[in-house]
Amino acid sequence: MKSFPMFIRTTDRRVVLVGGGEQAAQKARLLLKTDAMLDIVAMTLEDELQGLVETGRARHVTDLSADVFADAAMIFIGTGCPGFDAAAHAVAKSAGCPVNVVDQPDLCDMTTPAIVDRDPIVVAIGSEGTAPVLTRDIKTRLERMLPANLGGLAALAGRLRPSVTRKVPRDDRRAFWAWVFKGDVRAQWTRGAERDAARAIKDAIAAGGAPKARDGGHIALVGAGPGARDHLTLRAVERLQEADVIFYDRLVDPEVLELARRDAERVFVGKHVGAHSWPQDKISATIVAEALKGRAVVRLKSGDPGIFGRADEELSAARAAGVSVELVPGVTAACAAAAAFGDSLTRRGAVDTFVITTGTGSADNDLPDCTRMTGPGTTTAFYMSARQAGRVSRKLLDQGVPPHSPVKLCVDVSKPTERLMATSVAELPDVVASCEIESGAIILVDWPRSAAALTAPHLRSA
Repeated sequence: MKSFPMFIRTTDRRVVLVGGGEQAAQKARLLLKTDAMLDIVAMTLEDELQGLVETGRARHVTDLSADVFADAAMIFIGTGCPGFDAAAHAVAKSAGCPVNVVDQPDLCDMTTPAIVDRDPIVVAIGSEGTAPVLTRDIKTRLERMLPANLGGLAALAGRLRPSVTRKVPRDDRRAFWAWVFKGDVRAQWTRGAERDAARAIKDAIAAGGAPKARDGGHIALVGAGPGARDHLTLRAVERLQEADVIFYDRLVDPEVLELARRDAERVFVGKHVGAHSWPQDKISATIVAEALKGRAVVRLKSGDPGIFGRADEELSAARAAGVSVELVPGVTAACAAAAAFGDSLTRRGAVDTFVITTGTGSADNDLPDCTRMTGPGTTTAFYMSARQAGRVSRKLLDQGVPPHSPVKLCVDVSKPTERLMATSVAELPDVVASCEIESGAIILVDWPRSAAALTAPHLRSA
């Protein structure tokens, strides 16, 4: 290493910023995450910096001298004038404080890292100035992995540490903290049940240590989005990181599973159209059984689990068994398909209703009346309807949809095999047949309020 990473205490200390423009404001935004008092040295200040002075968060100093830098924790120089910055650097160095000069690495004693802030948990990522794009990418990945409220758990632990010292025997403290930070308490906290997690920690302290028997398990029905793993929500990634066992099916992209904890058990439930080797009742019973063993269970579903994902059956099974269950929404395929085309699902004055439906029924139900909600001013998204394209087209035409109304057809949305096709209501069956589309397709039908508002979809690729 050419630079040693460390954390500099800022409580009751000053940080000096030289400059009154945007460069200084950028550094100020970063330093506002700390509790340091900011001294801003400049003749005049831009509005953002002036606002900090007016609220008492910073002091305005108009004269540059060595006295300004005396006993400062850090100094940042960024006036926009390289010559003046170099001169200010010489004055600052006479005070013996570490200095950072914006865009002049040869004049920097220190550099500012990319920061993942979960105060008091802070992760700093640096590359010694060699690869800033890479450090930002790593920061983005860590932002996804670390729950937004994780710092609150660390802060609570800090407040409770004296109680732990008094009431938990020394030999049991490591196990206690492992129980807090690695087990069900952390999972409970990060999924939003902070009050319950805090109560569990305090009860354990009062009892003299972590519970010997593990608490009951938990089920998370997690939406994996339509395909690409970067469509997952931060909460979905968090649940994958916490899971002991993950149940998934063929619609989940393998790259999504790479976001899971390495030692999590993965179980393929093998649901295929017309060949359900894992019937729904077996899946429901199995995930409940695993949760009853005290395990953190993730049922990973493509898209959003609450939209044609049979979430209701799995929710009911968990609740009937008294198992804690959570629904984590995901990006549903209709939204991803419209985004792939670069189009909106609604348009002011033309389309003010969005309908999600399916052309396919279950084995014990008749085919649904999937067009009954379609009307002028409506975009209708048909899920699992490729095999019913002929029937859907006929019913739409019978209902009065203009034959030339545009249809956006998206197969394997957001996956490497994605195909986008533009057609019309009348031609939909022929396109589905000629392209040999049988599954994995979203059909978007646009019926605006007037024929004048009909527009062809913007096709990005075929």
